[in-house]
This record gives sequence, C-alpha cells and structure tokens, in this order.
Amino acid sequence: MTQLLALAGAHLPEHVMPGDEHNAKGYFEPWKIALFNDERLRAAGSAWNDVFAFPHRPLARKDERVWLSRALDLFQEEYGDARHPLLKDPRVTVLMPFWRTVLEDLGIGVRAVIPVRHPLAVAGSLSRRDGFATETSILLWSAYMLAAEAYTRDLPRAFVSYDGLLGDWRSEVRRIEAAHGAPLPNLTDKAGRAIDRFLTPELRHNAGAGELAALGWAGALTAAVHDWFEAAATGAAPDRAPLERAAAELSRRREEIGVLVSPTARDLDATRAELRELRDRATAREAELRETLKSDRETLEAGWRADVERLQAELETMRRRWAELSRRLDSMLAES
Repeated sequence: MTQLLALAGAHLPEHVMPGDEHNAKGYFEPWKIALFNDERLRAAGSAWNDVFAFPHRPLARKDERVWLSRALDLFQEEYGDARHPLLKDPRVTVLMPFWRTVLEDLGIGVRAVIPVRHPLAVAGSLSRRDGFATETSILLWSAYMLAAEAYTRDLPRAFVSYDGLLGDWRSEVRRIEAAHGAPLPNLTDKAGRAIDRFLTPELRHNAGAGELAALGWAGALTAAVHDWFEAAATGAAPDRAPLERAAAELSRRREEIGVLVSPTARDLDATRAELRELRDRATAREAELRETLKSDRETLEAGWRADVERLQAELETMRRRWAELSRRLDSMLAES
C-alpha cells in the first residue's frame, strides 16, 4: 500500500528501511522514526510488541514536550518540505495521539489509509520473523487495529482490503480517493504501469490458514475485530459496538495481567535495542579495523615495493660494474 501511494505521488522519508529475507521488496518504513517510536513506547513502559500498547499512554506534560520536540525535528529531517509526506510505521498507530500533535504543530493535515489483512496472515509473518505465538500475534493485530480505528474517526480515512489491493488495486484506489475527497497526487499512466509491476503474487507471504475460533478468548476477540474491519473494507459503515466490546475486554485483561506483560515487553525491547546498538558498534569497529588493515597493508606493500625497486637498481648497477670489470680484465689479458 505504501509503495503504491509513493508511486502515485506521495513522498517517502529520506531514510527508508531496506528489504530483507522476510520481505525482499522492502518495508518502506522510516527506520529512524521507527527507532524513535520504540524509544517513546519504552518511555511509557510499553513496546511495539506489547499487546496492551492500546490505548495510548501519554507522559507527563513536561516530559512529553521534550519527546514532541524531538519528533518534530526528526519529521522535518526526514521529509523536509515534501508536499505529501507518507508516514508508514505500525508504531505510529498506537502512538497516533502523539504524532497528531506533531503534525498539527507542523500544520500538516492528516489522511489515513488503513490496510485490512487477515490476522492469521499477520501471525504467520510474525511467527516466521520473530517466533511469536499465534495468540500473541493476533492480540497485537487487534490492539493495533483498534488503535487505527479509534484514533482516526475524525479524519478522512479509507479501509483497504489487502487481498483486494493485490487483486484489483485500481478499485481500491478509487475508494481511497472517494474517502479522502481528493485524488492521489500523481497517479499517471506511467505510475499505474509501475504499480502493476510492483503488486505481484509473491507479496502474499502468508495466506492465514486456520480458525480464530480455536484460539480461545484471544481468537474470539480478534474475530470480532476482524469481522468489523472486513465489513469496513467493503465500504460499509458497521456499528462500532463490537470494537467497543473488544477494547473493553482488552482493557480488562490489561488490568488483570498487564503488569506482567507490558514491563517484560519493554525490557525485552530495550535489551534488543542495546544488542542492536552493540552490533552496530561492532560492525562499525570492524569496518574501521578493516580500513586500518588495508591502509597498513598498502603502506607495507608500498615500502616493500620501494625496497625491491632499490635493490633491483643496486643489482643493475652491480651488473654494469661487473660487465665493465670483465671487459677491462679481458683487455688486460689480451695486451699481456
């Protein structure tokens, strides 16, 4: 969805997360903003993989202003004066009240596009990449989708079927433009051909096999949320009562076990961040050592070559002298 919008004229950030073995075509996420969001979530005792990250946890006003100032500077660094900045990071969903304040301070109007993908397909991705239990993954999906709906109710927004996007993206774009009340910035014929080339079948990494009903209370909660979003993705305006009940259930579970889950998620995320930083430092140090080794080798090789050239010159001089002495000796023998 993000690449489609980018090809249609929206502006990606300066630093985009590259693809990897889990998603070869790329994530199109602003990795600097993603790291910042991880920090902000940890500051409130949460993490990106905390199933109780919704609802949003504001900080004390004085502390929050510091984070807002950092976010504002970072956004300007990533997008500059882009007319249609495109911000895709799942963490923004549960931090939406925070980021809406940032964007309001910048005078940027917000329009939302909310992709709807089957929670078991998401669970398949998280299992493959992070080893998450299916129950954890579907609760994460539910928390993020509840946040996406709750925090965009007063905004122009479109719900987009993931399968529909891969099947007939032009129909989904028409629905986005109708919901936003505006065309995409630059959806030319050339852009359309580029989108056709990009949206290929291998983007469907996981089909979402299995039944949510077999996953206990987590499955029942997620099924209710998914049914609502499936209906919304067809253009319907379903009653939000199922979402309110799901949010209340998640809140109740948070009261019961949140103290056991959220701090653990935060601490594990902090540990991962520390390990990532150590890895980056080690990588940088390795590159520095390799450069030093290369420089030293080049210096040694240059010195060795100079010594060889000097010895070769001395050898040539000795050969010439030997030849001259041989001629003189032959001449003296001939005269005698």
